[in-house]
Amino acid sequence: MTASDTLECSRASCRARATYQVIWRNPRIHSADRRKVWLACDEHVEFLSEYLRARDFPVEVKAGLPE
Repeated sequence: MTASDTLECSRASCRARATYQVIWRNPRIHSADRRKVWLACDEHVEFLSEYLRARDFPVEVKAGLPE
């Protein structure tokens, strides 16, 4: 079993297989070198990234999962 088989979307109540990384930080409390990662499925990647952008958090979306 590989990591991509077991990693699930970070959206509440979603158990779909993650296919994206949503990388972000809260600049009010995190230094520039600290970043957090949410995992997202195809259906929720836009929702999760827009949720963070609406709060003025720097956001990067990467296809694929961390190794």
